[in-house]
Amino acid sequence: HLTVAGNIGYGLRSLAATCANCHGTGGKALANSAVPGLAGIPAIYMMEQMKAFKSGGRTATVMHQLAKGYSDAQIEQLAAYFAAQPK
Repeated sequence: HLTVAGNIGYGLRSLAATCANCHGTGGKALANSAVPGLAGIPAIYMMEQMKAFKSGGRTATVMHQLAKGYSDAQIEQLAAYFAAQPK
């Protein structure tokens, strides 16, 4: 079971900030964006998608390359962080 403590450490916020250029600050994408927001999506879904990008099972314009830069532990941390964010 994945959870994020109320006091999120600097390291996790910094890790999540790597997603902001495309997915918006706090995982809230801009309205009418082709890129989905990450805030509030189920952690399991995000982990599955990120691991599919990383393995090449899911292709994309850039995510299949970016996902390779994250460890499985970082993917789990990101998934828990964004799942805990309000939509």
